[in-house]
Amino acid sequence: MRTFKVLLIAAIALAMVCATAFAVKHLPEERGKAHFNNPEFAEGNKSCNSCHPNGKKLERAGTKKEFRIMGKTQNSLEEAVNFCIVNANKGKAIPEDSDEMKDMVAYIKSLGRKAAPGYGAPAYGAPGYGAPSYK
Repeated sequence: MRTFKVLLIAAIALAMVCATAFAVKHLPEERGKAHFNNPEFAEGNKSCNSCHPNGKKLERAGTKKEFRIMGKTQNSLEEAVNFCIVNANKGKAIPEDSDEMKDMVAYIKSLGRKAAPGYGAPAYGAPGYGAPSYK
């Protein structure tokens, strides 16, 4: 009976680990990251990661309302994503209400959470963030 309980507990623990691993791979952020790293996403010829390795310089994009890319203004993150897909990646714009766009936006917004002050990234405007250093 004791062996049965140990095996049952082990089986339950293994099932929980597998379920968690399965769920993480299916989060919008993870799907968005896969799109971000896929050079063929939206019929493009290079990945978003080509210009933004590991999301570099996108840490604050999830909180912005307006973007200026290549001298043009975009009024939402979705517009900015499509602008880059079309102009930098030479792909086709994706519908702003599509699951792919929602996943991509979720990934870009997750970059800001990973770079929150106190977790390795300097606060906006802090010396070292591109702001002038005052001594």
